[in-house]
Amino acid sequence: MLDALSEKFEKILKKLRGSGVLTEQNIAEAMKEVRLALLEADVNFKIVKDFVERVGKKAVGQEVMQSLTPGHQVVKVVWDELRAMMGGEKAGLALSSAPPTVVMMVGLQGAGKTTTCGKLARFFKQQGRRVLLVAADPRRPAAGDQLASLGRDLQIDVHRQDQAGASQTDVVRICQDGVRRGTDQGFDVVVLDTGGRLHVDDELMGELVAVKAAVKPHEVLLVADAMTGQDAVNMATQFHERVGVTGIILTKVEGDARGGAVLSIRAVTGQPIKFLGVGEKLDALELFHPDRMASRILGMGDVLSLIEKAQETFTREQAEEAQKRLTSNTFTLEDFRAQLAQVNKLGSLDQILGMLPGGQKLRGAMEGQVPEREMKRVVAIIDSMTRRERRDHTLINGSRKKRIARGSGTNVMEVNRLIKQFLSARKLAKMLTGASGRRQLAQLLNSR
Repeated sequence: MLDALSEKFEKILKKLRGSGVLTEQNIAEAMKEVRLALLEADVNFKIVKDFVERVGKKAVGQEVMQSLTPGHQVVKVVWDELRAMMGGEKAGLALSSAPPTVVMMVGLQGAGKTTTCGKLARFFKQQGRRVLLVAADPRRPAAGDQLASLGRDLQIDVHRQDQAGASQTDVVRICQDGVRRGTDQGFDVVVLDTGGRLHVDDELMGELVAVKAAVKPHEVLLVADAMTGQDAVNMATQFHERVGVTGIILTKVEGDARGGAVLSIRAVTGQPIKFLGVGEKLDALELFHPDRMASRILGMGDVLSLIEKAQETFTREQAEEAQKRLTSNTFTLEDFRAQLAQVNKLGSLDQILGMLPGGQKLRGAMEGQVPEREMKRVVAIIDSMTRRERRDHTLINGSRKKRIARGSGTNVMEVNRLIKQFLSARKLAKMLTGASGRRQLAQLLNSR
């Protein structure tokens, strides 16, 4: 998501940074390009108009025009306004001081509401909280089955009362019973997976209003599909006006959505985006940071989010153990295989590149290459070795290489290349993690 918009912004701002002197004319020309880029990204036209006017006005101000680096100052202005458009600061969740905190999830069918309930439950569980999921859509037994399955996978309790053809009153009673159970059994969070429809209708809204009035949730989170662009914004506006939402979770942002929903939804509804769904797996839920998203749009990357992902994936003990094995020259192909598995948990390489400064250019340079496929080939080669071979690569002679190649669907040349790359990487890693290596690295950095 947002790749096309990021690329356009990078080109526009590169021109401004390269200009020796900024004038009102070249800023006006740049703002025309910014307006077009945002409209093509499916951003609400009123928001585009206001955004361009604000940026243009600040960009020709004395503070910018008379600075030593006016081009870079304009980039800062654009970043500030993008961040403000998306809410300015991270919006936290309203957790009750007297548990349980009741979170009511609402949205249309197909947006991924039930899966998002599972993701949110996992998010709370990771924080050490006891979570109860409530299947509050009895008209759709499949939704209850899906929630029950998610609960088993996450080892989280699910409250379910099947009532075929349930009325609005029954749905309210199910939610009340779920909250009562959460209170009686000492749960910290109760997540209500309410009913959805293919489109907004009076029956759905009436049911949601009744549930909200009965259980008084601390949060009402709308799950919206980012792939639908301005339709998601319009739908969010209707839900907020008729039910009253406290925040939005945008799903499917890992797809090829143009980004209009991310940039418009806060400004139009007045309600913050609280989470982004970035994949189908239950761990693919990220807190939304307007400042980090603004940096990603402008090609500056999002290193903080990458660090947080790494901290979730690698424990300190794992990192220290890997470093110890590297410095003692006992790092094996088996360890290498484990490290690849850990890196894979960070997400696709495409997602990781999107968090790095200049990641867009790296993607362009790698066009036609599929790193994930290469990684799978490496894993297949290592998996085709015996345990002794993975722990001692010196055992791998010519005949063993032929067997490994046959088992992994590769050839001997690729097996040789993997072993050579492994030895080179181990040598380099040992040098950098050793005391002399750290001194050399520090000297190199200081010389720059």
